[in-house]
This record gives sequence, structure tokens and C-alpha cells, in this order.
Amino acid sequence: MFQFAHPYFLWGLTAIPIMWLFFISRMRWKRKAILRYGNLSLVERLMPDFSVGKLRVRFILMTIAWCLLILGLSDPRIGSKYEEVQRQGIDMIIALDVSKSMLAEDLKPNRLERAKQAVNKLLDKFGDDRIGIVVFAGEASLQLPFTSDYAAARMFLSTISTESIQTQGTALGRAIQISMRSLPRDRSRSKAVILISDGENHEDDAIAQASAAKSAGVTVHTLGIGSAQGAPIPEMKDGRLLGYKKDENGSTVISRMNPEMLKEVAKAGGGLFVQSSSGNVGLEDLFTQINAMQKSDFGTKTFTDYEDRFQYFLIPALVLLLIELLINDKRSALSKRVDLFNSKKMKP
Repeated sequence: MFQFAHPYFLWGLTAIPIMWLFFISRMRWKRKAILRYGNLSLVERLMPDFSVGKLRVRFILMTIAWCLLILGLSDPRIGSKYEEVQRQGIDMIIALDVSKSMLAEDLKPNRLERAKQAVNKLLDKFGDDRIGIVVFAGEASLQLPFTSDYAAARMFLSTISTESIQTQGTALGRAIQISMRSLPRDRSRSKAVILISDGENHEDDAIAQASAAKSAGVTVHTLGIGSAQGAPIPEMKDGRLLGYKKDENGSTVISRMNPEMLKEVAKAGGGLFVQSSSGNVGLEDLFTQINAMQKSDFGTKTFTDYEDRFQYFLIPALVLLLIELLINDKRSALSKRVDLFNSKKMKP
């Protein structure tokens, strides 16, 4: 496994284009300045020892040295030892509603973004639990297979939008069904589903699916996102607001959270209903409930030893800088004869 111990140093690579722009601009300015004194070939004969080619070579060496220096400071490391690590935790699916109603802005910035924030806060509290992510609207799909890599989970979470599922609607039962299929078959392991939605179920019998999950040993918790007052559903295209969803009579549709549905689903699934309508309300209770579940042992392979490789970049960088310092701008006797650096052209 390859990684950088100090990746923030890599921002230094962004200086390369700036350095090139500065060098090219400086060379063009110098050429224009020389032209003001007279004919270019005449001025070149007046400065026979000056080598533009060497100037270019020095700059190229300095640029390469800078790249190597930045890579060295970032400390690239290679994992050299795998070790089986025993962990304790539960297997958990986070099923996230991505239907259009989740764009309602009764919670700022909108329900979907608030739901993502809630998931991130839960991830901050989880330890060695393995998680997967299912997204659903009118259909459901496994977005992230089981992992204990929470950084990967956060990355996948950030990409989720209402475009993740094309079939619109809110099929809570289907979400539970796909979550069940995604969970390991091992009945000795503790398993849970956290269903995050505004509760506007239009498609199926979610209560029956939650009851079936409980019978299979899977606890179903629900996290309600939204408010009783509700809000209109924005209709967006390419990030632009086109208007708000209307019914067949031309009236603006108001989407409201359905806490009763989510309570019934949680009850049937043997879990806890939490309404996250303001900040962290209920998340502590949900985490406590999950943390109280029986933890199971499982082994994962992880790198426990890394070898630093910074020296393979810093040493060549220092050598190139030393060479750059030893090259002066004057032409040598040999270069005068063979024109090694093509010094007769004063172009960048």
C-alpha cells in the first residue's frame, strides 16, 4: 500500500505552472528589452559569452528539483507488512433516502444535506463497526459495500445526490429489502439497518419488511429528516432552480415528514425512531442503542509497518540543485564551437 505521510506538502506542486509562467514572461521581457537597443543578431555578437540555453537548462533543473523536493517532504511510504487485526463490532447498513422530497429546505440547506451531516456525525462515534450504504427512492441500490474504512464511506457519501437513483418515489420497504440482501448471512453477528428518510412512503409495505428483518435478527432503526410544517419541493436542472413541484391542480406540493410511518417501521423492526429536525437531537440516543448491541469478533488485514521513501526524492533534488548552482550563464569554449545550448536564439 502506498501513501503520503504528509500529503499537505503536495500543494507545493501547484507552484510549478506559476514558475513557468514567470520564467517565460521574464524571457520575453528580456528579449524585448534587448530589441530596444538594436538589431538582435548585433546585440548577440556584443554579448558572445552569454548563453540563453544554459539559462533554460538551469530553470528546468530547478523545476525538477522542486518537484522532487515536494515529493520528498510529503514522505511517500510503502506498506511492507500485513497483519491480521482482531476487531469487535457490528455490521450495519445506512439506507439513505434520495427522493426529490429530500431537497425540501425546511431543514437548511436541505433535508438530504442534513441527512449526510447526521451520517458523518454517527461515523465520528462508530469504532470498529463495518458499514455499507444503500440509497433509495422508488428503487434501492447498494452504493458502498461493507467496509471499516470510514474515509471511503465519507467519500462515497459526499457523491450521493437525488440523481443517484433515477426511479422516483419513496420505497422504504424496498430499501429494507436491499439492505437485508447486502448484510452478511452469518446469524451469529449483530446486524442493524439505519433508515434515514422523511417518511413519505408511497410504494410498498415497509412495516412488513421491517418485521421480516427483525425475524431474521436484524434491527431496523429509523431517523426522520424534516419537519411537521414541511416545505415545497424544488425542481432543479443543472444546479438551477426552475420552480417548485405542483400537483395536477397547479398547487404547490408541500412535503412534510411522516413521523408516524417511521415510528411504525422502527417498532416493527425492534429499533429506535429518532427525529433529527434540529441539529443533533436524538443522535446520541441512536448511537447508544447501536453501541449496546452485542459486538462480534472479526479479523481484518491492515498494514502495520511502513517504510519511508523520502530519501529517493530528496537526494536527487539536492544533487540537481547543486548542478544548477554550478552552471553559470557564460558559454564555455566547447559550447562556443558546437553551440551546445543553442545560444544564438534569444527566444524563451
